Amino acid sequence: MPIATHPIWVDDEATLNQLCLRWASQAAIAVDTEFMRSDTFYPIAGLIQVGDGHGCYLIDPLAIEDLSALAELWRNERVTKVLHACSEDLEVFNALLGTVPSPLFDTQIGAAFAGWGYSLGYAALVREQLGVDIPKGETRSDWLVRPLSSAQKDYAALDVAHLLIVYGKLLKALKDKSRLEWVKADCAALVEAANAAPELDSGHLKIGLGWKLSPRGVEALQRLCRWREIEARERDIPRNRLLKEQPLFEMAQRLPADFGALQRIEGIPRRTLKDDGETLLDIVASARAVADDALPARLDPPLGREHGPAIKSMKAWVRERAEELELPPEVLIRKKEYESIVRAVIAGEVVLPERLLGWRYGVIGEGLERLATQALEEQQ
Repeated sequence: MPIATHPIWVDDEATLNQLCLRWASQAAIAVDTEFMRSDTFYPIAGLIQVGDGHGCYLIDPLAIEDLSALAELWRNERVTKVLHACSEDLEVFNALLGTVPSPLFDTQIGAAFAGWGYSLGYAALVREQLGVDIPKGETRSDWLVRPLSSAQKDYAALDVAHLLIVYGKLLKALKDKSRLEWVKADCAALVEAANAAPELDSGHLKIGLGWKLSPRGVEALQRLCRWREIEARERDIPRNRLLKEQPLFEMAQRLPADFGALQRIEGIPRRTLKDDGETLLDIVASARAVADDALPARLDPPLGREHGPAIKSMKAWVRERAEELELPPEVLIRKKEYESIVRAVIAGEVVLPERLLGWRYGVIGEGLERLATQALEEQQ
């Protein structure tokens, strides 16, 4: 049976509602989005694609005011929503519908666990598994312009046309390798993270030079980063449009007390100085007023060279386990998780990151725990 690739345009609520009722009876549907995000904090949905094995439906979110039927389908736990490399798509759905697809199956994650390749793009995955070439000529299209061209519609349809076929092949491969539950757990973690409340107080931890700051500087940096996060969301503009990392760090380091001192900090946009200068000075002043005994600790500096051998030994052990499983090491552990284990040992503890306590514990977590215990004993 030939794969349906012809785009079917959906721009009215009644048709969408009928389709959602039909899709609610299926075991799985393929899903993708096209969006724009050059000048906004939140992505703007330009198109939602659904493939059901019979057709490729292009849903126009700019024309349909009530998308509640789609939101209900996304929450329907009986229907698996199949996406590829879905992190940005989840942001789109959260902004548009206030919910994300669940349960979901990310074919990029599935392909990695099936041994097909790490971080495979959709076009490469379809080419390798189905022998079909997908043109990428409309990658940089403006998806908010109407009407969309025939080329744009064809391109968007192809993004879901083959996804269910690949999904079926992945299910078989993962079941054969007894790894389907691993993929389901990692996909469920994506949904949980997408549904979590936004982190407003941890942005300062991502500022590269933050570890150089005094405790009062850390206090100021956290307050400044919180302000930037809240304002970027409320104004719907990119964070860096308000303030980039370097001027944030400079303000936290210098703690300017007046407008002249604030102006001397390079990199603050003129618009931000004009509209928010006094607010920024108030934030710095509030950090200045915090009692010494109420200040936070300094941030952890980068790990030194002396900790390199510990990380190297852990990486070597994980690489051996990954080779035994015929898996890329990257699907088992992240770089920051190695660092977290080493920092715990430095602090006199053996604590694994939470992600290594699920199915990964029996695969690599137990062994890493053993290595960490040995390192702690040597340290003492």
